[in-house]
Amino acid sequence: MNEVLWTVPAMVEALQARVVGTMPEAISGLSIDSRSIANDEAYFAIKGDVHDGHKFVAAAHAQGGAVSVVSEEWVERLGPDCGPLLVVDDVLLALERLGIAARARTQARVIAVTGSVGKTTTKEALRVALAPSGKVHAAVASFNNHWGVPLTLARMPEDSKFAVIEIGMNHPGEITPLVKMARPHVAMVMNVAAVHLGAFRDVDEIAKAKAEIFLGLDADGVAVVNGDDQRLPLLKKYAEDAGVNRFVTFGSSDDADVRCEKLVLHGSCSCLTTTVMGQAMVVKVGAPGAHIAQNMLGVLAACNLVGADLALAGLAMADIRAVKGRGERHTIGADDNKAILIDESYNANPTSMRAALALLSATPVKDAGRRIAVLGDMLELGPTSPELHAGLADSIVDHAINTVFLAGPDMKFLQESLAKRVDCVHTATIDELIPHVRRQLRGGDAIMVKASLGMKFARLVDELLITASSPAASSSGQN
Repeated sequence: MNEVLWTVPAMVEALQARVVGTMPEAISGLSIDSRSIANDEAYFAIKGDVHDGHKFVAAAHAQGGAVSVVSEEWVERLGPDCGPLLVVDDVLLALERLGIAARARTQARVIAVTGSVGKTTTKEALRVALAPSGKVHAAVASFNNHWGVPLTLARMPEDSKFAVIEIGMNHPGEITPLVKMARPHVAMVMNVAAVHLGAFRDVDEIAKAKAEIFLGLDADGVAVVNGDDQRLPLLKKYAEDAGVNRFVTFGSSDDADVRCEKLVLHGSCSCLTTTVMGQAMVVKVGAPGAHIAQNMLGVLAACNLVGADLALAGLAMADIRAVKGRGERHTIGADDNKAILIDESYNANPTSMRAALALLSATPVKDAGRRIAVLGDMLELGPTSPELHAGLADSIVDHAINTVFLAGPDMKFLQESLAKRVDCVHTATIDELIPHVRRQLRGGDAIMVKASLGMKFARLVDELLITASSPAASSSGQN
């Protein structure tokens, strides 16, 4: 067995479970996916929006799962081949209990991260920056919702020195129960922007929802907030209301606790001169973009506050890379006909769109290469969606984007706003748009793909990568 994560007696106690069958002594991990479960792991049969995990208990056992956590109502329906069972009242509630137990048994310094943009990138940067100072636990993906947070906590090894918990939300009240499970020593709000406006009256309400992260802070916990954010006064008020005694800001203003003194942007990295709570530093950030560099100010603040070696954290930032779907870069084509593909396909909102356009603008092109933006609808923006889509036009023009491909009903408003200022193609869906992009892309170009996840723009990224790796593409250099 790999390293023990939980002994079964400790799990039984935390889950408040009854035992059916012969149990192993311990398990090495937790899974909610029967397709990827590893040997000696426990399978949690969570009921999701589409599938009920109880239907895959036998598959999890066949795959090597050591034990399954199931609800009482399913026990009679599960056959004899389902392996040993830990039977609970409700699987998700039991997972929450296990997460709370994991948090209670560890001495790890816990950082919770939220924000409208950049949560996962910040989480991954913290993983890299903290690693030289000790064992770091963080989720393997964007596990930031009602099942992702307890799963991340429950997977935390007892001997972790640091833990990073990403917390997201779509509606008011979602963050509060999650942060109270995590009980962080540092609570970070990276920014507040017009995201999920369909569930909020305005951005001020979004700020209030993000500020729920202060409600679960440890007694001596610290709030870390983007000092350049327009909602800073609101966030300060909500922190004070939550009883937070220490409030740390990061940004470019003179009074920021972690201050950007100078930023030099390059095509594949950034160089940041900063003062971190009085300590001067020069840091190379391995991922490019002004928005990522600003997030790194918050990362440095958090590292310092949880007692990590700040100098080592700064050095480690050279190894930070953009996350898949959030700025990850690929070279497509061959030899002298290579193009740069920037994959921003995971999600989109007005703030992240502008940041991505700035990143594209700063990306070098070769010879007669063009900067091409492929953009899809930004979802969940409510009644203001047409206006917010049309409002991207000035940013596209200001950043000298040469060609724009658009897909989705709301991107029609952007096409109309661009008028004849930029070469533009619009289609209803990404599948209709893909042939247009493939025909026009050529060596020397830089292309950025961005849309909300529901627009499925990852299909275009996959198409371009497959085309680039084919023998025909390698010989011709065309995509």
